[in-house]
Amino acid sequence: MYIENNQIKKYISFWLAMMFWIIAIMIIVGGLTRLTDSGLSITEWQLFSGFLPPLNESDWEMYFELYKKIPEFKLQNYDMTLNEFKVIFWWEWAHRFLGRLIGILFLIPLIFFSIKIGFKNLINLYLVFILICFQGFVGWYMVSSGLVDRIDVSHFRLSIHLVLAFIILTLILWNYLILKNIKPPLFKLNIFIPLSFLILIFLQITIGAFVSGMDAGKIYNSWPMMGNTYFPNDSNYMDLLKISSFSNPSLVQFYHRNLAYLIFVFYIFISFKIYKSKLVQMFFAINLLGITLILQIILGITTLLFGAEIFISSMHQITSIFLVSSSVYLLFLNWQSN
Repeated sequence: MYIENNQIKKYISFWLAMMFWIIAIMIIVGGLTRLTDSGLSITEWQLFSGFLPPLNESDWEMYFELYKKIPEFKLQNYDMTLNEFKVIFWWEWAHRFLGRLIGILFLIPLIFFSIKIGFKNLINLYLVFILICFQGFVGWYMVSSGLVDRIDVSHFRLSIHLVLAFIILTLILWNYLILKNIKPPLFKLNIFIPLSFLILIFLQITIGAFVSGMDAGKIYNSWPMMGNTYFPNDSNYMDLLKISSFSNPSLVQFYHRNLAYLIFVFYIFISFKIYKSKLVQMFFAINLLGITLILQIILGITTLLFGAEIFISSMHQITSIFLVSSSVYLLFLNWQSN
């Protein structure tokens, strides 16, 4: 993305920064929607009519009656009152409202800037917009999995929804960094090192979504052992070779723990290479990455010890936004190097 007009470049940079933070808020609200079990409170996809919340008591009754038809209410929340329903409704409505707002706030400036500097110069941002639209479809695809025959959404679909949000966030940050004309370092790491690290982070986010989707953080609330053993004693090692292990809460938590250890060891390796090679221009990036990684690990352990308490779990997810961002920044520095 090459833009000659410095004023337009400044405006686009500000717009992308704004979109980054709005999408970050969207991820946080989405996490809280999951943690409060609010994701199935709106049982229909309403692209336009759902923009406004219920405006009177009859509207509230209508939404509540629709909710009463799904298994989550019949099997789990059968004694829920209308006022209790309103609490979970507002979380899901806010999540969907933010999704619509993101689409509008991305499309209108994109059209404006396209008129100013041409479609070809912004084609990569149109691809981001397509992903934003696709994310809305994936969100409904996820919700629909919990409307029939189960009381929760599919953790596989939840992971797709979350990972796609982080991909969108990554692409927006990447384009923002391009516009900032960051001076590339004179020397760099092998590009596959920071790229592999970012891939591991995304894999960890995927497994983390499995943990959240199956409430796997509410079992084995001890560390470093899972109960009295390192490997969960309600499973066996052969189960690790089965695809079904990704639907086993104990094994999913085991994967999540051990992938965190692997990521930390990999970080130590990258740090050693950077400091040994005296890649001074990468010191800030690797230190920032280290701070966010250590904080993320501490919050992950604390989340387990406190049985996935909502506030701590939310902080754990918030830190993942900064972890991905700092990983992308490290990769960008190497990508841009000569």
